[in-house]
Amino acid sequence: MNSTSPDTVDLTSRIASGKGAQAADLVLKNIGLFSVIDGSVTNTDIAITDGIIVGTHDTYEGRQEIDCTGKIAVPGFIDTHLHIESSLVTPLEFDRCVLPHGVTTVICDPHEIANVHGAKGIQFFLDSALKSIMDIRVNLPSCVPATAFETSGAQLEIEDLLPFKDHPKVIGLAEFMNFPGVLNTDEKALAKLDAFQSGHIDGHAPLVTGKALNGYLSAGIRTDHEATSAQEAREKLSKGMTILIREGSVSKDLDALAPVLGPDTSSFMCLCTDDRNPLDIAEEGHLDSMIRRLIAHGIPAKDVYRAASWSAAMTFGLKDRGLLAPGWRADIVLLDDLEGCDVATVIAGGRVVRDAVFAARESVSFGHLKNSVHAPETSPSSFEVEWKSDLPVIGVKAGLILTEHVRAELPSVDGKAVCDLSQDIVKVAVVERHGKNGNIGCGFVSGFGLQRGAIASSVGHDSHNICVVGVDEADMAVAVNRLRDIQGGFAVVDDGKVVAELALPIAGLMSDQPFEDVRHALEHLRERAFALGCTLPEPFLQVAFLPLPVIPHLKITDFGIFDVDRFALA
Repeated sequence: MNSTSPDTVDLTSRIASGKGAQAADLVLKNIGLFSVIDGSVTNTDIAITDGIIVGTHDTYEGRQEIDCTGKIAVPGFIDTHLHIESSLVTPLEFDRCVLPHGVTTVICDPHEIANVHGAKGIQFFLDSALKSIMDIRVNLPSCVPATAFETSGAQLEIEDLLPFKDHPKVIGLAEFMNFPGVLNTDEKALAKLDAFQSGHIDGHAPLVTGKALNGYLSAGIRTDHEATSAQEAREKLSKGMTILIREGSVSKDLDALAPVLGPDTSSFMCLCTDDRNPLDIAEEGHLDSMIRRLIAHGIPAKDVYRAASWSAAMTFGLKDRGLLAPGWRADIVLLDDLEGCDVATVIAGGRVVRDAVFAARESVSFGHLKNSVHAPETSPSSFEVEWKSDLPVIGVKAGLILTEHVRAELPSVDGKAVCDLSQDIVKVAVVERHGKNGNIGCGFVSGFGLQRGAIASSVGHDSHNICVVGVDEADMAVAVNRLRDIQGGFAVVDDGKVVAELALPIAGLMSDQPFEDVRHALEHLRERAFALGCTLPEPFLQVAFLPLPVIPHLKITDFGIFDVDRFALA
């Protein structure tokens, strides 16, 4: 064997360390090793060389040793589906924000930035993934735009995705939201699915059931994070889907799906956040929060930690992680308490996560992703709606991105329909911001509790036009125009004045500031939204999901009110 080969040297060193012939790079001394196989805890040393676990269930010497007496080691957590853009910070800031919570691998879908900037947005994420400490993996956006009933900043066909297919950070194809396109065998949809048959294809099938679900799965789709009830999850499990339990800032499905997770299903269930912002991460945590809540539901720790690590790794073809055993990647979370998932220290790829590790990363430029908001200037008349009997109203409920299709009789002024606070019905509009047509779609929404003013967001899944909700059309115009001026973000307007804002100049989706600053800005924004009467715990991400026309039942795009059940404009 050629001892000068880097790969051979690495293997030789690992083997020598594992059998105790040489000191390991790092040894965790006197640690309680938790097994996601049988739930046992074994007091042992864990030896690490070249970023790989080389020894367990024995004693070792290391060039660096850490006394871990009283700590419990579990495999690093894997978030199986999320959009880093929804954290409102860059991938490298997300790395710094979330890795200390024990999340050592994330599988992201950059379709938010891809809907704004197309292929160059994907490239930015892949470049960032090569510099991050956590392992950022990418599923390529499958539906840009998600539908033909909205205006996006880009359009990606299979020819645009194929150049990225063999990138070392790419796993497969991201959530296939266009389930009507699959079921109707749309030519462009099938071209994408066909190209990724040998890899992973993520699903997105809210409330799809019966033979329609069978047809959807026949395209080779394997996962789903859109189940919102135990019944829905069980049917999808019975048909071979791996269920990703989702608990984000808006979509909160953990309590509904917790009864499904157990010894018989934990190898076929994983955890994900989908969309979670820095404020919720600071207040609640990330996957660590999900783990302790699931254990509090009475689910055995073995099954919860298995779903958070090994099951996730196996589902997405990451065969080198998810167990604490020789030969496996050294992604390790040291806990003070197993049931409470109290994270003390994180080791990612054999590196102990400290501030210095983040400081040593190379930066990734993003200046070319700014200046993307080209919305028209709006006035109060931009948001007028012609009165007619029995108007459709989007019904919003806290913790759900599913919306209701409500009908209501609204008062009129000069032939225009106006808000009715007695029914908790206010105006909603989507303003096209990519500079393509200047569309403004207007309608009504209930469930926000607003009594005055307006709140607006340039984060508007998935095409990311500006969405504004308000009682007063003049305030709505001020909010939209302010977001145009600051090149995207969030704004709260009261009596004609901007009383809170957060600039998101990178694609109108992400801040160029540290996550701590974003968190503080979100605190102020939330306080000011509550002062307007808003009763939703997470006002801005709730606004952001109103334009998502692939989630039932009624949504709004820059084309107007959209009936998702009929997949047509209302």
